[in-house]
Amino acid sequence: METDIVAGAGFGVGFWVSIVVFAVTFALIISEKLHRTVIAFFGAMTMLIAGMIFDFYNGEQAISAIDFNTIGLLMGMMTIVAVLETTGVFQYLGILTAKKTKGNPWFLIVALGTLTSVLSMILDNVTTIILIVPVTIIIARMIKISPLPLLIAEAILSNVGGTATLVGDPPNIMIGSVADFSFNAFLVHSLPVVTVVWFVTLAILRIVYKKEISQQPQNVDELMKMNEKEAIEDPRTLKIILGVLALVVLLFFVHHKLHLQPSMVALIGAALALILVAPRTDPQKIFEKLELSVLAFFGALFVIVGGLEHSGVLNYLASLLVDGAAENPVMTAIIVLWASAILSAIVDNIPFTVAMIPVIAFLGAQGVDVNLLWWALVFGVGFGGNGTPIGSSAGVIVVSKSEQTDNPISFKEWIRVGGTVMIVGLLVTTGLILLFHEHLSNEDIAGQCPSYLSEPTEKCPDAGGDMEIKVGH
Repeated sequence: METDIVAGAGFGVGFWVSIVVFAVTFALIISEKLHRTVIAFFGAMTMLIAGMIFDFYNGEQAISAIDFNTIGLLMGMMTIVAVLETTGVFQYLGILTAKKTKGNPWFLIVALGTLTSVLSMILDNVTTIILIVPVTIIIARMIKISPLPLLIAEAILSNVGGTATLVGDPPNIMIGSVADFSFNAFLVHSLPVVTVVWFVTLAILRIVYKKEISQQPQNVDELMKMNEKEAIEDPRTLKIILGVLALVVLLFFVHHKLHLQPSMVALIGAALALILVAPRTDPQKIFEKLELSVLAFFGALFVIVGGLEHSGVLNYLASLLVDGAAENPVMTAIIVLWASAILSAIVDNIPFTVAMIPVIAFLGAQGVDVNLLWWALVFGVGFGGNGTPIGSSAGVIVVSKSEQTDNPISFKEWIRVGGTVMIVGLLVTTGLILLFHEHLSNEDIAGQCPSYLSEPTEKCPDAGGDMEIKVGH
């Protein structure tokens, strides 16, 4: 097993150049003076050119840095939703939900937030947001209330809910794979923490949106008279696409056993939707509904963060976080929780998780009990995504969709709400770690025989492989 720990000195020019490029790009995104996709694309090219000049990054590495699994998942689910949108089912769900809540803004936040959270535990939160947001916008327009609180609440609660299960968030899948955490391990360890944070989050939303939820909905009498069934324009296509969606959900449950990436599942569903609904029709109108700017933004963001990774920045930060883990695992877990949350809010949780996994795995291979650190990382990257609109895939999509409304979500507004939710959620999680760290370290329920063990142990007599763990560059 090969290890290569980043030293604290001797950083090259590329280390600092990559930080400057990222910081300037991030500052311009926050300023909102330029469109985030435009500046992200320019920042990606600047990072690549700087990397080639200072010899820390090249075109092949930039392409490898792009998470095509995430891009493919987004594109596949956007295609399915675009076809589903033509049936009128979102109008149906919008009328039905608005009628059940009588247009009350707070009841809508609770109802749609609960639905989003539960679906995010089963599907990934990206898929859930793509399905829920169109319904939300329709409801807000129907009863003439601001969609902004509803959309932000959905994105935040989606991130919280997705942290609860193995399949709810891409980082969970990656961590579970290396640490050998089962689906049940997440239910026993993560779900209770997420449940507490979920109720706290809902309480915070009630406080920060006190003014908005007091807004009286309009057209309620007319709304209650509407027949939601009349909104369905194409029952045949609806039945077909619901069947395709059911197949996609089923495959999401078993994709790891079939050795299929989530992106492949989504793209298979998209292909089936197109071939079954309109095999002879030019799909241009459907593709026009795809959020291509969102896909470009994600691609550019991955390239930028890839530059930080290949210059050694991410791995150096990761190594600093777990320094002294063997001496004080509880304090180290709290450091990992907060630092991973803050950094995930800035650089997106997927690449940061990629940087942290080999560091914790290396400690585990050296005999350090790292179960607590794995769960701290799960909670940190999960809840940290709420801190900024670019901290999670769900946030990026919601902000992009909000531009179709009269109340687009600003960076400042998101941080006001999401930043508050993140900090309070982390404080609650810190308390739970201090109280129940022995339960979270329970090896009988958590990872049985992690893949990073290079030699057999008493609990894992069959362990011992040739997994290569690199920490740093």
